[in-house]
Amino acid sequence: MNSAARLPGRIGPNALLITAAAVPLTGWAVHAVTLYKQIAAKEKDPLTGLLRRDAYTTRARRLLARHGDNLAVVMVDADHFKQINDSLGHEAGDAVLAAFGARLTAWAGPRAAVGRLGGDEFAVVLELASDRRAQRLEQLVRMLHTPVVLDDGSTVDVAASIGAATPDALGTRDLTALQRTADAALYDGKHTGRAVLATAQHATVPSINGRRAGRPGTATWGRAA
Repeated sequence: MNSAARLPGRIGPNALLITAAAVPLTGWAVHAVTLYKQIAAKEKDPLTGLLRRDAYTTRARRLLARHGDNLAVVMVDADHFKQINDSLGHEAGDAVLAAFGARLTAWAGPRAAVGRLGGDEFAVVLELASDRRAQRLEQLVRMLHTPVVLDDGSTVDVAASIGAATPDALGTRDLTALQRTADAALYDGKHTGRAVLATAQHATVPSINGRRAGRPGTATWGRAA
């Protein structure tokens, strides 16, 4: 028998070479997946799964630069959130925030920038055609006013205040200006159960570091708290 002949099941030299070459690639792929997960974990808020402020800002500005005229910047505050924490405990408060995160994600869709800016404050940048703005914002109000079911089966009544600003109405694609104006619109309709679409008048409301003056979380001496 020829000594060079291959035995059944024996791996030839070419196959060994391919296998050996694939090992570092496989190792790199595993490393890349691990690195991606680490980056994603740093970009996302662990409680709500939404983008953290910096990651949200980067994505929001990119969207505005590409599709500004068809976009809306939406600011959302959970209403009476401190009361929920104080009366029902922080677990219930966390459940409410997580539910808001899930509802905002479902409402905005996969191409939007959805972020938790801190505490019970959220922001969304998404495509929102002018002829559907009122309808879509009303839909968001209904979603964020639906009671949240806790792990023990009990429910928590929730509500949110919502303000929106659009580049075509305000003549700017600047994210800070749009968020500030949407924030002013939000407080114009605070606790009314309706979303407010900002006008040019809302852009004249005084602000401190991009937030409405007098808003919780701002200090009168000029720095955001």
